[in-house]
Amino acid sequence: MLQDQLQNKINSKTKPLGALGMLEEIALQVGLIQQTTQPFIARPTIMVFAADHGIAATGLVNPYPQSVTAQMVLNFLNGGAAINVFTQMHQLKLLVVDAGVNADLSHLNQPDFIHAKQGMGTSNYLLTLAMTNDLVLGSIEKGKELVKIVSQGGCNCIGFGEMGIGNTSSAALIMHAITRIPIQDCVGRGTGANDEQLSTKINTLEKVAALHQLQHLGNEPLKLLSAVGGFEIAMMVGAYLAAAAEKMVIVVDGFIATAALLVACQIEPMVMNHCIFAHCSDEQGHAKMLQFLKANPLLNIGLRLGEGTGAALAIPLIESAVAFLNQMASFEQAGVSTATE
Repeated sequence: MLQDQLQNKINSKTKPLGALGMLEEIALQVGLIQQTTQPFIARPTIMVFAADHGIAATGLVNPYPQSVTAQMVLNFLNGGAAINVFTQMHQLKLLVVDAGVNADLSHLNQPDFIHAKQGMGTSNYLLTLAMTNDLVLGSIEKGKELVKIVSQGGCNCIGFGEMGIGNTSSAALIMHAITRIPIQDCVGRGTGANDEQLSTKINTLEKVAALHQLQHLGNEPLKLLSAVGGFEIAMMVGAYLAAAAEKMVIVVDGFIATAALLVACQIEPMVMNHCIFAHCSDEQGHAKMLQFLKANPLLNIGLRLGEGTGAALAIPLIESAVAFLNQMASFEQAGVSTATE
């Protein structure tokens, strides 16, 4: 049995049993994902989905203006963001996707920028559905398509990031619907709300939850996305589904990326088997979300940036886990006595 073979290989390395901690768990998981005792990480990639949310134009849930989404997309393309620094440092491929930014970006033609706009941001879910069912399905399919292309290019390890002013609110609403955790325990400060702004954000999202009767949508992933989702979140849902189908190692980033995973797991629970959780975000609800998923994150260093930054920092650890499995000597190879000898 493959799991036993992998575990024996891990245990036979020149170290005390379990001495490499979570790296041993990762080595085992990657081997099981790839169905081999000699797993490898090839062309690791971070794909950042950017989109706007109609609610953000009201200023009720976000201290920064909606225009920051498009400005940050340009920052990504100019190499000035944290995700650029980390992907360059660790030799990761970075792809930026316009999933639905409320700005005309059609003039941009960088090779790593993908035009996949589903609309000029979603509708304001305080008044109506965020998007139609057709837009939900279109976004999911586009996410699947983009990941399949990356997989066909030889990538077998992928992390998803996001950018979208207001998207922590969408993620909190999704978390509330699926986990049944009260809104106030799901909502955090996002891009830096002060106490008064946080109180307004919670009150606003409680109204949204009541309007769309989110308590009834926890098992209705497509309806949930239609009610309060974002184009970047829906596209990420499709990306998770395709990455699992392609037998890729999926590196899960922070709060918004994990909210998208919650939805993907409602559609296909087996996605979880492919997921390695990069970190526990400092955004309030993320630890509770990870607990709900019974997930054990690699890092806990107070990140709450998004952009896929946690995933970019975690991929070198995953590469290290695969490297020790393949390159570290066994007791027999090294002529080192085992504990029983």
